[in-house]
Amino acid sequence: MLSIIVPVYNEKKYIKFLLKKLIDLKELKKQIIIVDDGSYDGTTDILKNKFIKSKFINKIIFHKKNIGKGAAIKSAQKYVKGDYVAIQDADLEYNPKDLIKIYKYIKENKFDVVYGSRVLNKDKFQNTKNFTHFIRIWGNIFLTKFSNFINNQNLTDAHTCYKVFKKDIFKNIKLEEKGFAFCPEITTKLSKLKYKIYEISISYNGRAYKDGKKITSIDGLIAIYSLVRYRFLG
Repeated sequence: MLSIIVPVYNEKKYIKFLLKKLIDLKELKKQIIIVDDGSYDGTTDILKNKFIKSKFINKIIFHKKNIGKGAAIKSAQKYVKGDYVAIQDADLEYNPKDLIKIYKYIKENKFDVVYGSRVLNKDKFQNTKNFTHFIRIWGNIFLTKFSNFINNQNLTDAHTCYKVFKKDIFKNIKLEEKGFAFCPEITTKLSKLKYKIYEISISYNGRAYKDGKKITSIDGLIAIYSLVRYRFLG
């Protein structure tokens, strides 16, 4: 079974469509855990009115205030029951059908960790189109290269949302970051624990800031600090 953790913050426009796509993954035995991270745009009402009693949603956690993506994932960590764990953003940049491919890949090969790469086997034109802005393209390239240098890895997309882990590995990692730095934190901690991260190509449809994109250049600087911190200081 795959436990799918869905951190949600102000995604009124997308949350119903995202959850329907997850529920419709009939060929995948799954546990869906939603963490509403202090939404104020109506997302909370949708979750309470349409999904709180849904037999297809296994757990909904509500934060009283916005704390961050990492904090949302940490809140869900103790409720995981599946053999494997996946992270799913709520904004539909990632196609939930790719979770089936990743789940089969990690299970059939008996891997410990698999990341879904947005750029693996893609040409430059596809990358430009999918990431919506050249700053995001080069920012992702730089952060991935820096992450690889720090952690002695060879990833193509270190900061992808789609990260799938064996349950015991995920539950035994002490998560500290509250925001988007969850990604560099867990990648670095996996490296220090000597787990090899495998990648598989996924689809990606990046959205612009006018459509609700939340991560900023400041988060990129925090990611760099986090890589150094968890590699050398913590």
